[in-house]
Amino acid sequence: MAGKITQSFIDDLLSRVDIVEVVGRTVTLKKAGRDFQGLCPFHNEKTPSFTVSPEKQFYHCFGCGAHGSAIGFLMNHDSLGFVEAVEDLAGGLHLTVRYETDGAAPTVNYTPLYELMAAAQTCYARLLREHPAKERAVDYLKHRGLTGTVAKAFGLGYAPAGWETLVTQLGVDATRRAQLVEAGLAVPRDNGTFYDRFRDRIIFPILDRRGRCVGLGGRIIDTGEPKYLNSPETPIFHKRQELYGLHYVLKNGRRPGRVLVVEGYMDVVALAQHGVDNAVATLGTATTAEQLELIFRHVAEVVFCFDGDNAGRRAAWRALETVLPLLLEGRKAGFLFLPQGQDPDSLVRSEGAARFGAPAHITPLSKFLFDELAGRADTSSLDGRAQLIALARPLLGKVPVGAFRQLLIQHLEGVAQTRVQMGQAPSYRRPSAPPPMAPRKSGRVPSLLRRAIGLLARQPSLAPLARHLPALDVSSNDEAALLFTLLERLTEHPSMPVGVLLENLRDSPLWPLLEEVLGLPILLEETQWEAEFSGAIEQLLKQRQRQRYRRLVSEKPRAAEIESEPRGVPPD
Repeated sequence: MAGKITQSFIDDLLSRVDIVEVVGRTVTLKKAGRDFQGLCPFHNEKTPSFTVSPEKQFYHCFGCGAHGSAIGFLMNHDSLGFVEAVEDLAGGLHLTVRYETDGAAPTVNYTPLYELMAAAQTCYARLLREHPAKERAVDYLKHRGLTGTVAKAFGLGYAPAGWETLVTQLGVDATRRAQLVEAGLAVPRDNGTFYDRFRDRIIFPILDRRGRCVGLGGRIIDTGEPKYLNSPETPIFHKRQELYGLHYVLKNGRRPGRVLVVEGYMDVVALAQHGVDNAVATLGTATTAEQLELIFRHVAEVVFCFDGDNAGRRAAWRALETVLPLLLEGRKAGFLFLPQGQDPDSLVRSEGAARFGAPAHITPLSKFLFDELAGRADTSSLDGRAQLIALARPLLGKVPVGAFRQLLIQHLEGVAQTRVQMGQAPSYRRPSAPPPMAPRKSGRVPSLLRRAIGLLARQPSLAPLARHLPALDVSSNDEAALLFTLLERLTEHPSMPVGVLLENLRDSPLWPLLEEVLGLPILLEETQWEAEFSGAIEQLLKQRQRQRYRRLVSEKPRAAEIESEPRGVPPD
């Protein structure tokens, strides 16, 4: 594997990237003095509080505290990993990412696989329009009520019944045929030849968050097994981490209030056809924690859509167990149970889109949880109430600390008619690329060090004003350590913009503190920053002098005591 991306490459990349152009792809920005302004994409607002500074290579929202560099914006807005965000920006500038191992690109390059999947998607879409047997596929889609517009929006295609249609068109040489196998598009025969994995099926391209085709789903046209066939696991496709339709839901920067999780590709497309454009589907598996975390990065509420029969409720219970540990403050989950014999396709046609968005039809997770438990324990007796507590305690114990967990416990106590002792709440590990969070509200004024850090990070030209600041004790004070780290970096690179400075410290233990400080607003005009910073440094100098004075005073009595003792007699 390749090593880390070199810091020099990251610095060079950010110096070339136009952060206004990167953010402007999804946020409408207008010039406001030296900066640009628009509506924040990370929270709902009517008055713009989101600014982008090309000079500082930095974005910041004064409403929710979201901030960062162009890299950070792609990570937070598009839910990309750090390396993915760097590669995305580098690709737009036709730059080759440099790594620390040998300065070369990573040893494993999956670009050919992405290109091959894109070619396969294009090929299948063309066959849906041009193949002699296309009418069977077109008639099937029309019978399901789909128009050409929605089919094009989801990139639907057609895999003909022949064994080697795709292999013939894309497998132009041995290398390409091997890549077809690696991408899950072809299967090798014992005699050394290859055949298409997908045959006589409607093709549903599976796109990742960046809109790249990473896998395919194939639905049989007539009868046969399996009804749905998915791409196998490949270097670029991991079905536990992807959701069909999520790219469509989030395209053009959309952030719906909730995401509806359904069971099949056709359900997603049929719902979109009728105006329900916030549905996604799992890829032949039960909903995973990775998929739910991916949803929660973009919206606050997830609703699971299942049949109302016993099988559907069992599937809903599994989803409940999976989502409980992810219900941080502000997140919600619910369930939409379909009438007997209905699926999302048939229900949206008979009752319309309102059925899938009306709160009256959505069962809150808490109600579903306690309704199910009530069916397993007779709460009219002491034994039954004890059984209820035994069933509920491990489930409620999965919920992160917060108001929702406390309310669930209180409800359980009300039903059980007794206090319920819970074990230690689980710790929650944040995902690598969490959504921007609002700054913590606190009644206390930020410390002198935090004020100095916030000003210095945003305006590096202030660094010379702190040249007389003596070294503070940084061994047990992260704030002091961060201030002197910033001064050290800015002494070496006086004109370093805040966006570059932030990425310089991403791997440092001090980075979370810098992130926290940058998320706090500075309630001063920029023309006042220099005076405020000078004042903070002056106060730090005075604090330092007072500390030295108190230390000297505390040492004098002891020194005098030693001096007065008889010579030759060691002090006690």
